[in-house]
Amino acid sequence: MNKTSTRKLVLTGLFIALGIILPYFTGRIGELGRALLPMHIPVLIAGFVCGGPYGLVVGFVTPILNSVISGMPPMFPYAVTMSFELAAYGLMTGILYKLFPKKDVFVYPALLISMLVGRIVWGIASLFFIGLSGDAFTWQMFIGGAFLNAIPGIIIQIIIIPIIVIALKRAGFIENEG
Repeated sequence: MNKTSTRKLVLTGLFIALGIILPYFTGRIGELGRALLPMHIPVLIAGFVCGGPYGLVVGFVTPILNSVISGMPPMFPYAVTMSFELAAYGLMTGILYKLFPKKDVFVYPALLISMLVGRIVWGIASLFFIGLSGDAFTWQMFIGGAFLNAIPGIIIQIIIIPIIVIALKRAGFIENEG
């Protein structure tokens, strides 16, 4: 294993740990804490920093581990559907950041497209897994869960993630540079 792979593996573990720790703190403020989407932030950043495959792993593993460790989110269907959503976030931020020009402004479209793709993946996973339980997953549930209830977290992600990614890039911590 080379130095770069080892570094990415260590950072992957760090991002998973952050994805477990952040919900612990925000969960203490009830519904608002869940609306802040604390697991999403380290996953999105992991894709930018380490690349798509590592971001995918962080995204897929984090909700499952959170469910096993804390019971939140409940494993089925929430942690399972979130695993697909967050895996898509981590994969897409890594792929898009690598494909787009390396100017700071391109962090925003990579982030926004990734957030949209992840929410679509969540909707498809929810349709499938909630359908398996015999319940219906409606268009209203999709819009509410993917967008309306997530507005505080979406705003925070759009503000804080580009700032963090650009700062990490300038400090030389981004491993996902073309």
